[in-house]
Amino acid sequence: MTNNSVASMVDRQSTAQKLDSLVWGLLLLWIGIALLANLGWGIGLLGIGVLLLGEQAARAYAAVKFETFWVVVGLVFLFGGISELLSIRISPIPVACIVAGVVLLLSTLFGKPRD
Repeated sequence: MTNNSVASMVDRQSTAQKLDSLVWGLLLLWIGIALLANLGWGIGLLGIGVLLLGEQAARAYAAVKFETFWVVVGLVFLFGGISELLSIRISPIPVACIVAGVVLLLSTLFGKPRD
């Protein structure tokens, strides 16, 4: 490995750690605001989904490793928030379990081997 590639890898890891910390801070802040303001579950879940998907968009923009699992989790939160706002009575927990199970199975069967 050259010095440039090592420095680039360290920069990406640093960027990934900063993004993770930023999003966790924003998540806790959002949850606190949503609970204090009594915004309801629909808006709360929707906000969490937007934050999680926004992190993955920022990772893609910054050329940091994209995490498919968190995209799925973000989509589940979005689905839960939208279904709550529209009064669709499909519980997000079974849907989340099914989606997470399918993603794990597919990533195990067809994913790239890790070092």
